Amino acid sequence: MNAPIIEVFSSFQGEGLLIGQRQIFVRFAGCNLNCSYCDTKYSKSDKSGNLMTPQEVCDEIDKILTPDCKTISFTGGEPALYPEFISRVSENFDLNIMLETNGTLPDNIDLIDKLNIVSLDIKLPEHFDGDYDEEFFLNEIKSLNLLMAKSINVYCKVVILPSTKIESFKGVVEKLSKNILNKSNLKIVIQPSSPLSDWYDVNSKLFEFSEVVGQYFEVSTIPQVHKILNIE
Repeated sequence: MNAPIIEVFSSFQGEGLLIGQRQIFVRFAGCNLNCSYCDTKYSKSDKSGNLMTPQEVCDEIDKILTPDCKTISFTGGEPALYPEFISRVSENFDLNIMLETNGTLPDNIDLIDKLNIVSLDIKLPEHFDGDYDEEFFLNEIKSLNLLMAKSINVYCKVVILPSTKIESFKGVVEKLSKNILNKSNLKIVIQPSSPLSDWYDVNSKLFEFSEVVGQYFEVSTIPQVHKILNIE
């Protein structure tokens, strides 16, 4: 079994609710979406990675594992394209397993063993250059309900741009609220797009986005801290 791997590296988690924690990242190549704001465009094609076996990835993890690292984060690209590979790697470590996913492949996510935490991106229509499909959102909902039914710690991350319209954002949040089976347990992270300098003239909008989400969910607004620290 092989999968296209771009890199295996150690760093601090720069996004979401585990921000600042030391993690080992396994970055897969290949993605089933084409988001306009993607900050790892080099990972979109599966041809951009090197084919590796699960054991080879495990060996790379062993080389860089440090005492302060308690989590392996599978990221991409879209790691849910490779559920069996993730399970094979995960079974070799007594560490927390994190999946960073767009959530549009619920059947694949269901196949991954030993998941402890999932960071699931909710995609907005404006994240795409005209090729948004409502099925994306329906599958994200399906993935969320699936993970919550399994008592897996999952939170949503929503990337917003300075151009994001409050009304369209509100519509997505309302739909999310109506379709989540246990919304009291779901936390939402609003992530302003980088660079943060783009927000200097419109930062008041961040409060409005937070207020919209706060009507339905617990909400935090967290930028990409690894970009601020200038680390990977």
